[in-house]
Amino acid sequence: MSTGYEGSTTYQDLTSLIGHHVYDAEGNKIGTAGTIYQSDETGAPEWITVKTGLFGTKESFVPLHGAEADEKGLHVAVHKDEVKDAPRIDEDGHLSDTETAELYRHYGLTAGGAARGGGRAGTGSDGVPTQRAEMGRDAARPTPADMQREATARSEYAGAGRQGAGQPADDERGRRSVLRSEERLRAGTETAEAGRVRLRKHVVTSQEQITVPVRREEVRVTREPVKPGEARTGTEIGDEEREVILHEERPVVAKETVPVERVSLDTETVQENREVNETVRREEVEIDDGRKRPRS
Repeated sequence: MSTGYEGSTTYQDLTSLIGHHVYDAEGNKIGTAGTIYQSDETGAPEWITVKTGLFGTKESFVPLHGAEADEKGLHVAVHKDEVKDAPRIDEDGHLSDTETAELYRHYGLTAGGAARGGGRAGTGSDGVPTQRAEMGRDAARPTPADMQREATARSEYAGAGRQGAGQPADDERGRRSVLRSEERLRAGTETAEAGRVRLRKHVVTSQEQITVPVRREEVRVTREPVKPGEARTGTEIGDEEREVILHEERPVVAKETVPVERVSLDTETVQENREVNETVRREEVEIDDGRKRPRS
């Protein structure tokens, strides 16, 4: 992208960019275009306000010197940090000489609009940007075609500036006329972080009870009379002992880990309508001929 301000870009072209994105010299998005300010001397577009911040609450003045427009928006020749640190000036429709000088100093511009040092596109003595850039000590020599394009640009910017400033101009029929303009809202969106959701798991303990059937052995004493003939011969009376081992089942508890559920986080986009309020300005035309007339 070249840093020259194309002569074919008119005041009306810039007006159509209001509400569009503004990018710095490195392609970084700065904000959205607000209001165009013209030179008091030449009527040429000289400054544009850029709305910055998350909701466009801040508005900074940016020089149109070295800027060009394309299908993406407006590309200016200054860096995003310069715009961020620009002097805070109230946007009231006119810049005083003191405010203009303060902006010149901040952006390193001379009173004529040309940048100090090389590497930036300059402007002519009438404040109209040219397409030539300084290269070291020697400026590039303009060709006849360059001079013709520059002359066309000066005439076009001067005409647009006079009409935008409300000075008399002739229409295609030769009638004296002024160009009435108004601001219109153009709303867009930008993506910003609204919050974060974390998925975290932790361990908790609880008591569980289960019933386990168990078995055990018990001793039961049985007495039976001895039938005649079953007695052993030579049985003697004396002490005798027998032992029986008893068994029983006891509950044994074991634990195992098994997956039971998968928990995931998904995002979905929902759409809603929000009302955005902004103050817009418009120009009204009054006819002063000594008689009362309605405004138009």
